[in-house]
Amino acid sequence: MTSVIVVSLLLFLSVMAIYIFIERYLNIRKALKEEKTFMVQIRGYMTDGNLDGAKNLCTTTDNPMARMVEKGIMRIGKPVSDIKASIENVADLEVHKLENRISVLATIAGAAPMLGFLGTVIGMMRTFNDMRAYGVDLNKMSGGMMEAMVTTVAGLIVGIIAYATYNFLVSKMGQVIHKMENTSISFLDILEEPGK
Repeated sequence: MTSVIVVSLLLFLSVMAIYIFIERYLNIRKALKEEKTFMVQIRGYMTDGNLDGAKNLCTTTDNPMARMVEKGIMRIGKPVSDIKASIENVADLEVHKLENRISVLATIAGAAPMLGFLGTVIGMMRTFNDMRAYGVDLNKMSGGMMEAMVTTVAGLIVGIIAYATYNFLVSKMGQVIHKMENTSISFLDILEEPGK
C-alpha cells in the first residue's frame, strides 16, 4: 500500500515536471525568437526622429527585448543613466517572468529520489516486520523487496528527468539574458551616436 501511495506521488510530480517544462520551454523559446531586423528598424526610426514608429514596432514585437527598448524610448530626454536603469528594471522583470516556476523543477529533482528512497525504506521495514512475524519465506521476502525497490527506481527516473529539464531551461535562460544584454547595449549605442 505504501508503495502505491509513493508511486502515485511520484507520478503526480512527473506530470507536474513535464507540464512546467513544456510551458516554460514554450515561453523561453518565444523570447528567443529571432527578430533579425528589429534593431535595424529601431535604428532607422531613431535616426529619422520617428519615435512613434519605434514605439509602435516595440508594441507589435512580442518579446522581452522589444519591451526593454520600448521602456528606453519612453525615457528619451532623460539622462542616459536613467534610461539604462529603466531598461535594466524591465529586463529584471522579464527575466523573473521567464524563470517563473523553473525552480520547482529543481525541487522535484531533489525531492523525487528522496521520496522514492522513503518508499523503499518503508517497504523494507514492512518486509522485515513480516519476516519477524511469519518467519523467513524467500518468495514473500523477495516480493516485498522488489515492491520496495520500485519506488526507488521511480523516484530516480522522475528526479533525473526533472534535473535534466531544469538544466536545459537554465541554459536557455542564459541565452535569453545574453540577447537582452546585447539589445540593451545596441539601444544605448544608438542613443549615444552623434546627433542624438
